[in-house]
Amino acid sequence: MVALILSVVVLALVAVLAVVARGGGPASAPVAQGAPGSVLLVPGYGGNAGSFDVLLAALRAQGRTVEVVPLPGDGTGDLTEQAGAVDAAVHQLEAAGAPSVDLVGYSAGGVVVRLWARDHDGGARARRVVSLGSPQHGTQLAGLASALVPGACPAACQQLAPDSVVLRRLNRGDETPAGPRWVSLWSTADETVTPPDTARLAGAVNVDLQSVCADDAARHSDLPRDPLVVGLVLRALDRAEPAAAGPADCAPLRAAGGG
Repeated sequence: MVALILSVVVLALVAVLAVVARGGGPASAPVAQGAPGSVLLVPGYGGNAGSFDVLLAALRAQGRTVEVVPLPGDGTGDLTEQAGAVDAAVHQLEAAGAPSVDLVGYSAGGVVVRLWARDHDGGARARRVVSLGSPQHGTQLAGLASALVPGACPAACQQLAPDSVVLRRLNRGDETPAGPRWVSLWSTADETVTPPDTARLAGAVNVDLQSVCADDAARHSDLPRDPLVVGLVLRALDRAEPAAAGPADCAPLRAAGGG
């Protein structure tokens, strides 16, 4: 009898710990993939909303509801606080009746979106997550700035260094938690996010632009306006499941993106 009671207690304790590990409640069901919802665009370092002008217009031309997230601290402050701003924007869409949300993060914005997904139950709220030239595992440029001129490297800059505490925690374990479909796009010509394939995410559809259009010369600042990128984002946010792209897709994707 004592052994039976002890086993019941142990099983109950395991169940409690499992709930705590999941964040205090049962695991949430992922959102349906077949019905595109509203779109949130998350700017990069510096918070320049204008960088999304071309992509925003292309998405709205398809009838999508699209908003650009205003970031605190001009997009140079603590990335976890920026993730809180994303959460506030998602709440607004949900309150307006949006069944789900698609998120596109440019540069540091792609890291911010992942922090939001981890810390704010993004697996049950996001349908698609797309990052554009995002230093998901840090950029050497931020590492140099943090080491050589720390006074000129604000919080977000320091957190984007390859070995920062924020990125070590973010990339520990599953890089693309279940729920949303994840897509990461980058250019081998990127001079800001170095090396460019730091954007690669385990479990995502990973696409470097030059594997699709060998002549694509998009640098970091070109990414949100590049016709190939716009075409890839439009396809990634469509009803169909995201898929890898290759040379045969080059011309159709550029045409879809206005090129």
